[in-house]
Amino acid sequence: MRLRHMWWKVFSGCCVCLASRFRAQSHCRNRREHAVFHGAASFLTAFSRNLCSVLHETMTGANCVTHWQKVFEQEGISEPQHSSEHIVSHVLGGKTIHNLSEDVLARPLTAHQKQMIWSLCSKRLQHMPVQYVIEEWDFRDLTLKIKPPVFIPRPETEELVSLVLSELAKEEDVSFSVEKARWQNSHQTPGPRFLEIGCGSGAIILSLLHFFQHSRAVAVDKSLDAVSLTRENSERLCVQHRLQELQFDIISDSRKLAWICGSVDVIISNPPYVFHEDMSRLMPEILRYEDHDALDGGADGLDVIRAILQLAPTVLKDHGKVFLEVDPRHPEMIQNWLQECASLRLTYRATHWDTCGKPRFCVLQRI
Repeated sequence: MRLRHMWWKVFSGCCVCLASRFRAQSHCRNRREHAVFHGAASFLTAFSRNLCSVLHETMTGANCVTHWQKVFEQEGISEPQHSSEHIVSHVLGGKTIHNLSEDVLARPLTAHQKQMIWSLCSKRLQHMPVQYVIEEWDFRDLTLKIKPPVFIPRPETEELVSLVLSELAKEEDVSFSVEKARWQNSHQTPGPRFLEIGCGSGAIILSLLHFFQHSRAVAVDKSLDAVSLTRENSERLCVQHRLQELQFDIISDSRKLAWICGSVDVIISNPPYVFHEDMSRLMPEILRYEDHDALDGGADGLDVIRAILQLAPTVLKDHGKVFLEVDPRHPEMIQNWLQECASLRLTYRATHWDTCGKPRFCVLQRI
């Protein structure tokens, strides 16, 4: 009876999803939308035929990874192996599949474990990003809570944090310990004060506060969901006493932010920088689930970036720096724009490339 209840719970959830699509079918305006609907219907039919047998049959963690990888491949889900491994390892209590022992992967799954995996994989089959599916993600050496529609931190942004750490280590009285990954200052003076614009899940600012243990910071975002998630993650990591989270639209509220924030040593941001015309070409996982305001940078991708640079001279201390993650087309565009805005008292210091060889990061300084 318990197994039957589990089967019905998972099946009912999928039926609710399909029913919502069915109600929306009358509003479909083209063949592509009809094709999507019928594809979902076909999948659910197959799903209902196979679910009961799969829940009854013996299946190990390793078998389950292979099974779901094939299902994801058949349904056109991006990164099928990556998705399957992360979901199965999450249910089995590991960060990744490589963190699990051979004994754990060879052990038959319980009915409850199989039900959880089916439930999570059904979300992935709707193109929900795996970070939202398992509701957490690792960024550098932190594990963060992740919730839709808050922007999911990307690997490139880890490179941005590494750039800030290396740049500041050159200037401050710092002994960098790779093992401890901490700020070590013989005089115990306060670390740099940071302002992050567009905090999202808090990945960037929390990584910096984790390293600079005497630093304080302000993190702002236009989205209340993002501000709330950053606050939740700061409490989970026990740094909430050193971080002030604020809901601000940098474009319209910059003067108020400057008054509240006060002076800072560093501004850091992974702002919305996608060119508006490129938005429609983003992956379905992004377009369906992530906040478009965290992605769309306007016609030239510079709407928020310009607002950040206009704010910078009013809050940066002398020789304070701005670190930005941008589109590869932006470094040259930003330098040209700054030549027209000499009154901002900002100088363009450097462009840094990401691991893919693209000009991805800009460093500017108040003069």
